[in-house]
Amino acid sequence: MPLTAMDLVAQAKQHIKEVNPTEARALLGQVPVLDVREPGEYAQGCLPGAVNIPRGVLEFQIGNHPKFQGGQGAEILVYCLSGGRSALAVEALHKLGYDKAVSLAGGYKAWQEAGQPVAPAGG
Repeated sequence: MPLTAMDLVAQAKQHIKEVNPTEARALLGQVPVLDVREPGEYAQGCLPGAVNIPRGVLEFQIGNHPKFQGGQGAEILVYCLSGGRSALAVEALHKLGYDKAVSLAGGYKAWQEAGQPVAPAGG
């Protein structure tokens, strides 16, 4: 039987680490923050200091971005809108050697619901 997108997300979550908004906030300013949402979503607001590389081009662009270039050993906080794309992104990043990448459980929605700070795009 073919897998659904949610099956893939559930499988990815079995192999990655997720952090809650409080744990993620403690990482701000300490580790690079990667927003894997689409540019239009990112333009509406983001986590402070977040860099936007959409999920669809992540594997092609992560190694060329100055903030992540040569940083396979560094921690990275990854998020999307609700946690699905970021789980898949973290799984892909692990395969590329970024094995300390973590996903924000519940994504940007959970971040906002927890009352955490939001920045304008690029901030």
